[in-house]
Amino acid sequence: MDNFTPLSALIGGTFIGLGALLLMATLGRIAGISGITSLAIFQREGRSWRLAFVVGLLLGPVVVSLLLSDFSFSTPELSIRTVMAGMLVGLGTAWGSGCTSGHGVCGISRFSARSLVATLVFMAAGVFTASLF
Repeated sequence: MDNFTPLSALIGGTFIGLGALLLMATLGRIAGISGITSLAIFQREGRSWRLAFVVGLLLGPVVVSLLLSDFSFSTPELSIRTVMAGMLVGLGTAWGSGCTSGHGVCGISRFSARSLVATLVFMAAGVFTASLF
């Protein structure tokens, strides 16, 4: 049961919720990571806050690892399989009009039926894929 970490999951989930709430309260924007990242790359308007958001996501684990001695994180192995998986996720978020963070964290909290269905499909596909591999 080394992977059972309810306290760290609660703390992490709280920070995710607070981040989504802060983004909605200050900019009126939904914290959908794939949309934020895509628009940070391909759109000039609003680029600065989007880039800051993405940089914060990438630097967060590094900062926490510097503050906590027993914190560790891993980075995925960069391979053709990882790149293909990332491209498939991007395609899926375009088809699904959002990603797991946009639908799962923000959409469900706003009682969006579309987000509930999308999240159920994400989770079912994830369970199916994990069962295969």
